[in-house]
Amino acid sequence: MSDVTRTKHGRPVHHWRRDVVELAALFTAVAVADAVANMVGHGPDGPGLLVVSAVVLLATAGFHIWWARRHDHAPPPAHDTVARPPADAEQAGRTTTTTTTDNAVAPATATETTLWRMRTTVRDEPGSLAALCVTLAERRVDILSLQAHPLAEGTVDEFLLRAPADLAGAEITRSIARAGGTGTWIERADAHDLVDAPTRILGLATRTALDAAELPLALRHLLGRCTIRSLPAAARTESRRDGSAPSEPTLVDGVLDGTVLRLKGPDGEVITVERPYLPFTPTEFARARALVELDTRLGPRIPRSQDVLTLPEGNSITVRRADTDDIEAAKAMHERCSPATLDKRYHGPVHDADRYLNHLLSPRFGRTLAVRTASGRIVGIGHLLWDGDETEVALLVEDEWQRRGIGGQLLGRLVTMAVEAGCESVYAVTRASNTGMVAAMRGLGLPLDYQIEEGTLVITARLDATPVGSRLPYDHAQRP
Repeated sequence: MSDVTRTKHGRPVHHWRRDVVELAALFTAVAVADAVANMVGHGPDGPGLLVVSAVVLLATAGFHIWWARRHDHAPPPAHDTVARPPADAEQAGRTTTTTTTDNAVAPATATETTLWRMRTTVRDEPGSLAALCVTLAERRVDILSLQAHPLAEGTVDEFLLRAPADLAGAEITRSIARAGGTGTWIERADAHDLVDAPTRILGLATRTALDAAELPLALRHLLGRCTIRSLPAAARTESRRDGSAPSEPTLVDGVLDGTVLRLKGPDGEVITVERPYLPFTPTEFARARALVELDTRLGPRIPRSQDVLTLPEGNSITVRRADTDDIEAAKAMHERCSPATLDKRYHGPVHDADRYLNHLLSPRFGRTLAVRTASGRIVGIGHLLWDGDETEVALLVEDEWQRRGIGGQLLGRLVTMAVEAGCESVYAVTRASNTGMVAAMRGLGLPLDYQIEEGTLVITARLDATPVGSRLPYDHAQRP
């Protein structure tokens, strides 16, 4: 009947077809009643037919009542799932369901918030975590993520929180202490912390698999603010030969000692990770050890992409990553450099310059870019070295190739890599008379800090305002 009793302006609309059908039904009913009356009145079985008809009518009425009750409790059809508002709500207009449009701005109800990373230790018993959650909810603090680090006694819970901007971190820690949390530590977080832990760890493993120089950075991103040092295996062997005690113990699977981790590196070295403000948990130790083991199994590796540049005089050079396979070519460049150039770079005896190359070119301690001519000769080297919490940049350009912009090209790419690695600043140590290095640092266009001590100049560039591109310059590569 939906196509017959449609409404228009709130009133039903009748059609003449319905009237004709009703009249036809009425005439048919009269004809059937007359035929039944004649058959009952003139037939021998009239009373029996009346009784049977009464029974059929009663059965039909009972079935109709049962079916009607069942139909009332059935779910609505698929096309009728929208709840209808009451009549008074319809007459009141649309003010109760008005949505915000381009010309109407809804009143702001959300307040400014701040992200926090918090870690606290709770008793390993039912209800301990619930008490913390209730306390945070009372302060209008939202829990975005939670990681549990089981200990021998108790559990370390690590939270990512979104709190009102006017709620200080000290107030949060006091509330947590009243709820039973101990050893609470809290610091400001940013949007990068919104990535869940499994995704972040997989991303760090991928970066480490592509580049061996990423291991120290991956450990730093995994464990937070920490200092990472590496003691080569040769140094420990020499200390045992001369009778002195080794500065680091012999490791099998690593050592967890409060705020210090010691891990066996890929080349037998001891990697020491220290975080004085917060003890490491067994979970963090297991993650760090798995990352180092992955790096060990993959062996030495660096990206082999390169960038082809044309100098102002028309010569073409290539800039690419370098490692210990390029030691001999780097030594040959040392031989072509003047003593003054080597002194500006290494600040020490010129004849010891070659001894530094094993360390400088190792991807375990940083990244190195080499500039090669069309004949394959190295004429410039730039280093980005991980120095604990800080990052050092250093350049060396052969005398005949200086003043051609090579140093600026190298330095720009090194700074780009530092920004991509999450470094907050880079520093360069040089002579106060090294005008070329000073000019290259100024050419970065970054805020610089200068510190001069006894003729040594330390220039620090802050990278916090440097944009990070989706790809590094040397990744627009031409394969050699």
